[in-house]
Amino acid sequence: MANDSLNMAGRAALVIGGTTGIGRATALEFAAAGARVFVAGLGKDEGRSVEAEIRKTYKVDAEFLEADVRRETDVQAVMARAIQKFGRIHAAVNNAGTEQKFGPVHETTAEEFERVIGINLRGVWLGMKYEIPHMLANGGGAIVNTASMAGVEGIANVAVYTASKHGVVGLTKASALELARSNIRVNAVAPGPVDTGLLARMIAGKIDVSVIAESVPMGRISQPAEIAKGMVWLCSDAASYVTGHTLVIDGGATIG
Repeated sequence: MANDSLNMAGRAALVIGGTTGIGRATALEFAAAGARVFVAGLGKDEGRSVEAEIRKTYKVDAEFLEADVRRETDVQAVMARAIQKFGRIHAAVNNAGTEQKFGPVHETTAEEFERVIGINLRGVWLGMKYEIPHMLANGGGAIVNTASMAGVEGIANVAVYTASKHGVVGLTKASALELARSNIRVNAVAPGPVDTGLLARMIAGKIDVSVIAESVPMGRISQPAEIAKGMVWLCSDAASYVTGHTLVIDGGATIG
């Protein structure tokens, strides 16, 4: 590989929320950089498919385990199995996320609140809770959490989703400070609109995707691979002095 700082051969990466969308693209991007990849998330068929694609296309080892990030025992099992499989996890991406129903904040139900916060914020925290002790015991590592442009600005009618993603940014910053002397870097990525099932579900029947694309200064929504490249860069030696940062990848959507 021409750029050695992006070469992850000999390393292992964990992608939680890696069965579809940005997570799947990130798992493939790690494999393309030479890393062995442990994938966790919901959807057995999708997970097995990522595992098979990594092995076939990139000729590196991969394994999938189904997990619900709201369940601490699931997340604990993912980390234990990943360590058992690869011995050492050098990079971890906490990507599991969900959309919320479009509508005003006062019409959000308590159940919806618990679901969105449980997956988007508690799920990220649980990932870190089990990734960090392993990295502390093994000389360091890099963690990337998935926020959103909704983590750096307010977006009307998805207030709880916005709050969950602001929470991810805060969790990332505070954790980065705690770990800055421990050779563990913690960063976040804040994607703008991405061509995924999550976006389609979030705006279904409310806004046409072409309207969203038109609102982005670059005039289009992104592809998952465009976000994945940022994720892998943050985990690589090329980002060795970057911690506590939220990398906004949004085609200019938040600067207007």
